[in-house]
Amino acid sequence: MKIAFLGLGRMGQGMAHLLVKDGFQLNVFDVFPDAAKSLVEAGATFMPTIAEAVADRDVVITMLPTDGILENVIAGEGGLLESMPAGATHVIMGTHGIDMVRKATKLHTDAGQIFVAAHVLGRPDLAASGQLTIVPAGPEAKVKSLQPIFDILGKQTFYAGEEPQAASAVKIANNFVLGCAIEVMGEAMALVQKLGGDKNMFHQVLTEGLFGAPAYEVYGKMIANESWDSLGATAVIGLKDINLALDAAESAQMPLPSAAVFRDRLLGAIAHGDADLDWCVAAKEQNRASGLE
Repeated sequence: MKIAFLGLGRMGQGMAHLLVKDGFQLNVFDVFPDAAKSLVEAGATFMPTIAEAVADRDVVITMLPTDGILENVIAGEGGLLESMPAGATHVIMGTHGIDMVRKATKLHTDAGQIFVAAHVLGRPDLAASGQLTIVPAGPEAKVKSLQPIFDILGKQTFYAGEEPQAASAVKIANNFVLGCAIEVMGEAMALVQKLGGDKNMFHQVLTEGLFGAPAYEVYGKMIANESWDSLGATAVIGLKDINLALDAAESAQMPLPSAAVFRDRLLGAIAHGDADLDWCVAAKEQNRASGLE
């Protein structure tokens, strides 16, 4: 299976390295060529254009940060619609909106190409160690044929169905829940601290009691230690993701009030100059609001 991997940010780097290590013939592309340096040293082939990267590939994986960039990669000059072979498969693994995924599905189908959404759950350290959770959706037979790739990149796979937007809904909803968990932990820890308690002890109470899950263990510790620079998703990326949840809810004609609270907290963090810190910096905004900053 010949693969092209487009998008070599913090997540993409680790994922692409795993594929090279497992022996896949990997073409890589990024708008910043230096991002490919370690991959080329490991055995990947850097291509200077998208068209060259995907021209003879069976599978093209994109790990891109925004809908606008994805749309340009698909439909822009020299993009996937023009350059991927008929019958080749485009697999998106970044986080994208429902409308964008619906559009990508139609564009690729009309071009005689196959489209699969295979969103990943996890931080960059899990991406680098092959411990992501992967949620694919698309034609079932094609998704099954991609399982060897998913087995390298992740520890578990949950098939979401034939429609790619179903996987996107799961990813968006998962990030929404995680954002709300960050918001609630920030509020709770500020309350404990304001009344003279110890945040780290409270984190133990949470994770050794009712909330012993990775989200509470990892992000709770970051909030307790104020480790805002332990980057997973930045506040800007978090804001994009929570807005995707609000957009999805609007398209489904349903309220999502908790998302609006977390969005406003992230906007506050960005306004205070914390755009490039981890999105758990929302808890720092709670500290400010509580008179603890």
